[in-house]
Amino acid sequence: MTKPFRYPEPLLLLPYIGKWTLLAGLIAVLSGTASAFFLFALDWATNWRETHPAIIWLLPLAGFAVGWIYLKLGSSVEAGNNLLIDEIHDPKNVVPLRMAPLVLLGTVVSHWFGASVGREGTAVQMGGTLADQLTPIFRLRHSERRIVLMAGISAGFASVFGTPLAGAIFGLEVLAIGRLRYDAIFPCMVAAIAADQVGMAWGVHHTHYAMSAIVPVSFWSVAAVLVAGVVFGLAGMAFAKSTHAASAFMKRHIAYAPLRPMIGGALVALAVWWLGTRYIGLGIPVIVEAFRQPVAPWDFLGKFAFTVASLGSGFKGGEVTPLFYIGATLGNALAPLLQLPFALLAGLGFVAVFAGAANTPLASTIMAIELFGPQIGPYAALACVVAYLFSGHSGIYRSQRVGLLKHRLPPVARDRKPPLS
Repeated sequence: MTKPFRYPEPLLLLPYIGKWTLLAGLIAVLSGTASAFFLFALDWATNWRETHPAIIWLLPLAGFAVGWIYLKLGSSVEAGNNLLIDEIHDPKNVVPLRMAPLVLLGTVVSHWFGASVGREGTAVQMGGTLADQLTPIFRLRHSERRIVLMAGISAGFASVFGTPLAGAIFGLEVLAIGRLRYDAIFPCMVAAIAADQVGMAWGVHHTHYAMSAIVPVSFWSVAAVLVAGVVFGLAGMAFAKSTHAASAFMKRHIAYAPLRPMIGGALVALAVWWLGTRYIGLGIPVIVEAFRQPVAPWDFLGKFAFTVASLGSGFKGGEVTPLFYIGATLGNALAPLLQLPFALLAGLGFVAVFAGAANTPLASTIMAIELFGPQIGPYAALACVVAYLFSGHSGIYRSQRVGLLKHRLPPVARDRKPPLS
């Protein structure tokens, strides 16, 4: 039986609430400001590239530069998101501050010259890095440092996408398959909501995706969404495994790290010369298009290949926005086959492929509601959960552990890390 508190429990919570409101608020200011600067820099780089398309031929040199800088200055932080997740599981050393400017520079350069990468990785790494700098200042214990890092991840995700609730849940959900860290729920919520507000205060504007009328729930619509969820999950699993395989192949066959993104950049530049610029950068215009009208049924494959080549060879950025592109265009291609509206399946693919690849079905479902409205909630939940199940126990984050198996058949592969204690 639990020993009774000396004072009323709600009264004892006041110092806790005050402490974590202060820490989460500081994290939000740091992360939201960093994300705002990053997004403005990203807009500049994208606009410059689009008005000077010939810059794509310099992508191999840009890749070499990014690889060389990380070789000389960033070997200890090259693991990126995986380093943050590892530090949450097994706290050792404060994340070096240089991770933030390095990933910012590497991502902006990657986009400037035409690589197909995302942006969430940069925002999450900056948020986690800046948050961890509070550890020595406030002399935080390991258990408190874990929460600070999780709040930084939540703040970075929320401020770069404009989805505060999804950002908060992402920071709790991404660490281990099948488990949430409820001890960090208050700091993550405060940090994510406040970081989003900080970004908007700096003038950040997020893309609006027009969702047309959603069909009523029926036997056919539910069955169609379940089928789509299977496809989305398999796509997410294929993306994660392909990216890891490409990275391993490059490391195995090319010993000198700067040559990897140089070769990858050359391949992407040649592909752009052949196919055009539709599959480079963030690809936001194509995602918006997928909500409005039919797009080429092979667009998801194009973005898939360009992103695997870019990330697998060592360019910096993230996987999530390319996953949004892959999911939205794949959903668009499935719409005629499943007899559902283009916008509905584009929206479901947008979040469900990400749910499968990152193993974050709850954050992805909430993101759908925040971006597309509450009416999509039942369909988004079904699609994200099914995609999560069918993506297996692999994922885009290698340091993500298995807290609980998704199902009992088949057993988890031996090379996965043990369950989180």
